[in-house]
Amino acid sequence: MALRGRTLHTVPAPAQAAPPPGFSLGILLLRLMLGIIMVGHGTQKLFGWFGGPGIDATAKGFDGAGYPAPRTMAVIAGLSESLGGAGLILGLLTPLAAAAVLGTMINALDVTWDGGFFLPKGVEFTLLVALAATALAFTGPGRYAADRYLPVLRAHRLSHGVAAVALALVAGAIVLLLRD
Repeated sequence: MALRGRTLHTVPAPAQAAPPPGFSLGILLLRLMLGIIMVGHGTQKLFGWFGGPGIDATAKGFDGAGYPAPRTMAVIAGLSESLGGAGLILGLLTPLAAAAVLGTMINALDVTWDGGFFLPKGVEFTLLVALAATALAFTGPGRYAADRYLPVLRAHRLSHGVAAVALALVAGAIVLLLRD
């Protein structure tokens, strides 16, 4: 393109550097561990597996915490944890899987906040799970994930993660507003 006798040269955009070799492996390990933990917690709620309370006792806990329709809320929490965890393990729909985990953890944080920071009654573990899910929503699943075979999610975009975290925050807040 000529501009007053000069040629305007366009500079090509720099190629996006590949992440360091250990990045995708580290993200995979994080996804696997967080996913396994969440599937375990979800199936404890839903089926009483792994020494969990099962749906009836979980519903009682939701009732005691002031949630309306406690059995329905227990099922939603169990499914969110189980399916969100499975999605993280597979790296499938990773931003939405992370949002499912984060939304559940927002409510768990609110219920347990008065127990202090450190375990056994504190929020440290729940907060760690919530922030790990948020980090995975933002970073994407890494190279070793089913998302790499989905056209829309093949190249993870930060906007997917931001939208997923926003969805989790809004859904978590709505559920909190329903509590007594």
